[in-house]
Amino acid sequence: MRGYTNSSEIRMYAAFVLILLPTAALCYKGQLALGTIGPIPLAIILFAMLAGSIIEIPFAKIRSKKPEQLFKYAPILEDIYSVPIVKELPIGKQRVFNTTLTINFGGAIIPSLAVIYLLLTQPNNTALEIMLIVVVAVTMLSEMMGGIGTVIHEYIGIIALPFALIVEPENAATIMFIAGVGGILAGNIISVATFNKERTGSAFISIGGAGSFKAIYVTTIVATLISHFVV
Repeated sequence: MRGYTNSSEIRMYAAFVLILLPTAALCYKGQLALGTIGPIPLAIILFAMLAGSIIEIPFAKIRSKKPEQLFKYAPILEDIYSVPIVKELPIGKQRVFNTTLTINFGGAIIPSLAVIYLLLTQPNNTALEIMLIVVVAVTMLSEMMGGIGTVIHEYIGIIALPFALIVEPENAATIMFIAGVGGILAGNIISVATFNKERTGSAFISIGGAGSFKAIYVTTIVATLISHFVV
């Protein structure tokens, strides 16, 4: 996701592929769908999100501060989050990053288009209301981490599921996808727009990429599998 792949990143992709293959088989059999997104288009979206997660599209530049401790902990953070912090540290002046803001193709653009399509073809106020809950949760619980960007808990999108099951169990999968993925992306955007640039920063900050892609993809996979019980 930033021109860097380590063993942690490889394991993540391997795990997602192992989940995706049987999920795609269920889609092929017509047993999974999300609202007006049919089984085959859904399988294509799942593959496209995973493949497209390596594509970052830059859209703006800002200046943000290099945290003092980043130089010390860069190698550790690099291993945990699979981003080339050591290589990126020289970007900008000694204590300031020339930060590039990017949007991830697989983690932001594709799922955003899917969410918008569902809202246009199958309007659902409940999904929007639950999305607000997810947005608040993401905004409160996410962290702008120096050298990484916005870090969002991998399972935060699942917050939408129990609310969906309570209110509209017959549409729980679609509502979870719209509310969970839409809420994560909206919360991600809010975090990027409001973080304290004088306190922390990173050479690259991604919407839907490093720090948030796992949360978005896990939510999408879970919503897809839940649809097996409500299709």
